[in-house]
Amino acid sequence: MMADIVALERALSAGRLEPYVKAAGGGLAEGIQLYEWNTAVSAAFFEVLGHFEVVLRNALHEQLRVLGGREDWWLAPRFDFTPPANDMIAKACAEMGRRGASGSPGHVVAALPFGFWVALLSAGGDCNYEMSLWRPGLRQAFPGYSGTRARLHPRLNTLRLLRNRIAHHEPIYRRHLAADHDTVLEVVGWIVPGFANWMRQRSRVPNFLAQRPFSAEPPCD
Repeated sequence: MMADIVALERALSAGRLEPYVKAAGGGLAEGIQLYEWNTAVSAAFFEVLGHFEVVLRNALHEQLRVLGGREDWWLAPRFDFTPPANDMIAKACAEMGRRGASGSPGHVVAALPFGFWVALLSAGGDCNYEMSLWRPGLRQAFPGYSGTRARLHPRLNTLRLLRNRIAHHEPIYRRHLAADHDTVLEVVGWIVPGFANWMRQRSRVPNFLAQRPFSAEPPCD
């Protein structure tokens, strides 16, 4: 058993395991146990966030399609996106070309990253997304939500940061994970209530939260 633990430390690196070991009270075996739990709950969260990303982008795509009057709405003259957003669109279109894909609107939409969709609900700087996107159309993507764009965006951005940490295999055990899970389901419920119920029934996150091996409580990273 000890040989396995030493092998794991060598493979993963002492530096990577260090925060887990500290959070678990200083024992290497306990730190590895927390590392394993962090990996498992991250995988469960990635499933939930994957569903959320698809629902969000489909809802925003539909409103942009209507607002722009065309399936490839990113080419609609009425839209003025920020430079980072335009870069993401260009990369998505270029990726379709490299893959030899048709470059159909559906392919481009699927290739746009999660951060692109979240940023559409930001203030948008000089592009003033409040007036150009939110009020004319994007608020209709959230029929169950009656608040402002300014209050909605931070919730989505928190989930984007969580998704990025998971994608880069970073620790998430210090986050308020139960609150993160509630936020995902709440926002999905504002878009498609029935789908939020489906997600809630199938999510593996609550089971893993109940099995947390050590407290390692927040504050969030």
